[in-house]
Order: sequence, then C-alpha cells, then structure tokens
Amino acid sequence: MSSSGSRQTSGPPSPDPGPPASVPDYEERAAALLPRTIFEYYSGGAGDEWTLRENRAAFERWVLRPRVLVDVADRDPATTVLGSPVSFPVLVAPTAFQRMAHPDGELATARAAASAGTVMVLSTIASASMEDVAAEAPEGRRWFQLYIHRDRGLTADLVARAEAAGFGVLVLTVDTPLLGLRDRDTRNRFSLPPGIELANLARSLPEVEGSALFAYMAERHDPSVTWDDLEWVRTLSGLPLVLKGVVRADDAGRAVDAGVDGLVVSNHGGRQLDGTVAAIDALPEVVEAVAGRVEVLLDGGVRRGSDVLRALALGARAVLVGRPVLWGLAVAGEAGVRHVLDLLRAELDVAMAIAGCRAVGEVDGDLVARSPRRGDAQAR
Repeated sequence: MSSSGSRQTSGPPSPDPGPPASVPDYEERAAALLPRTIFEYYSGGAGDEWTLRENRAAFERWVLRPRVLVDVADRDPATTVLGSPVSFPVLVAPTAFQRMAHPDGELATARAAASAGTVMVLSTIASASMEDVAAEAPEGRRWFQLYIHRDRGLTADLVARAEAAGFGVLVLTVDTPLLGLRDRDTRNRFSLPPGIELANLARSLPEVEGSALFAYMAERHDPSVTWDDLEWVRTLSGLPLVLKGVVRADDAGRAVDAGVDGLVVSNHGGRQLDGTVAAIDALPEVVEAVAGRVEVLLDGGVRRGSDVLRALALGARAVLVGRPVLWGLAVAGEAGVRHVLDLLRAELDVAMAIAGCRAVGEVDGDLVARSPRRGDAQAR
C-alpha cells in the first residue's frame, strides 16, 4: 500500500516482513489483527495508564553489571518453581478470555506452555474450562488462579474442581476487592463477543452500560475479604497457596506468617489502581521481607530476556508473562505462544552468557544496580 493509502497496481510486491523477532514485534502484529475493542481490553490499564507505562519504564532504572572472562560455553536456564521443574524461569500469567485472541484460546496456551517446559496459570475467568485445559497439558504444567467470590460455595467448588483436575498450585489474587476503573473498557462498552463466556462459572457477562466486566466483578466478587479468610482458603485444599498482588514488605511478611507458600509481586499489569508502584521496583523490599522463607515471583512489564535476568538478580525465583502470550496467541495460535516463549528463553540465554552466568543459580544481586542516570524523579 502506498503512503497515500491507495492500493499499488504496479511495482515490486511488499517485502515479506519475516517472523516476529521479539515480543514488541508480536504486539505490533496483534494490534493490526485484533478488533480494536479486544486489543484495548488486553493492552489497556487503569485510569491514565501511568502504572501500565511505569511497569516497563522501571526496568530502565535497573542496569546490569556483567562479569567478564567467565567460561559460559555450557549454559542451562532450567530451575524449579514451588517444586515444579521448568526449562527456564518464565511462567504464563493468568489472563482472561483468551478465545477473544484465537479460537483455541487457553487450550492452545496450555499446549504451548507444556511443550516449552513451563507452567501455565489458568484464570478463573478463562474462556475455556479448567477440565478442558487439564486435558491439554500434563500435571505439573498448570496452576489455577482463584478469586474469592461472595458465594463461598462457588469458591469452594472452584478449588475442588481445580484439585480434581490436577492443577498443582492455587494462585489467589488479592489485589482485586473491586475491579479497577479502566477508561478504555468503559469507552468501548466492553462485553464478550458472541460465543465466548466465563467457562469456569457457566455464565456470560451481562449487557450493561459501560464495562460489563466491571459490573460482573462488582456483583460477584467479595470486597470484604481479609487476612482471616486465608485460613479458610487453606482448609479447602492441600494444594500450595500463592498470593498474587503483593507490593509491600509488611504485607509480604504477614503473608509468610499466615503460611502461604509463595508470593507474586504484581500490580495486576497496571489494570487495578493507577499510580501504584512498578512491580520491579517493589520486588526488592518484598524479597528482603520474606528472607528466603518462600519463593517470590514477579509479574508485570517483562518483555525481554534481559528483563528476566534483572528480576532474577533482584531476588525473583521466576517471572510471569501475560500480554506477550496474548500477542503470540493472536498472531499464530499455539505456535505463536510457543515462539514468544522461545524468544524469551533465547534472549535470557544470551543475556546470561554475556553477564557471565552459566545457570540461574549464579544470578545474584551483584549483577544489577540502580541506574546512575535515571532516578525516580527523572523516570516520572
């Protein structure tokens, strides 16, 4: 197509752009393929989206300090996360309604994560049921993300179904007493396309003014949940329990004292409260507070293998990626998700080699420092 937007009738054809070379390439192509309302639901954040942008910008405030003259001919990024072996320290974060990106949705993502040797965390508000997802990936490759509903019987039923289906870990999201105000979804009057539903809850979103998802969450989610409810959740299952959405040292310490098995430092991808601390900036104080008593994961803003290396150096056991998986799914289904994961693994491998690390266990805090040129005030 010419610069004026008219169709070309002569001249050489446009060059083949080739396969995407990075997560940002996948995002660009997904934006061109998906309907705008769906792309903006996936990509958007709360309010003015400052926190959404800050999740990425904050990585620039942490610089890597490579070691040289280290024999890195043999490297292995494999590790374990809550006892599950993974081929590299990148897990698939829980993201809702994946069938809006591709007809196979969560089923394709589960297959891709399993084939890449890592774990998928399935969202409560997935567009494929946990039983169908379980059929696509072996045990040890799937965890289940949980919200506490007003209907505690429903919550208990979800946990029982997840355990029966062989999901290995419960990931309780604790930063969503209410759904954040997402201006894009409100303007777009976001509602699910025909044929897509809340597969684990057997209910479609209502038709309402504004964001239908916000209306659903306001009706079904329990804003009265407190620390006392963690004990009740533990009685529902013997599965390990991870809290997702912790950004403070005091909350991290209290969670460990309450007996949780792991934490995910996360601000919900910038989708809950605009103005919240960036996930990577919150990571060090959480790691310090838990003092090795539980594993700490990071979710938010990871787009490159070098981002993964920074997170590991700051004490994360692994990271979770959400939007990059959605971009891969939108572009090429299962193959796209697998390629996104392969790209991140390849980038991490190169980053580890250049930084002088042969294994994840050799990544330590000495490899990273606050940038001397970009302070907090400058970044904002």
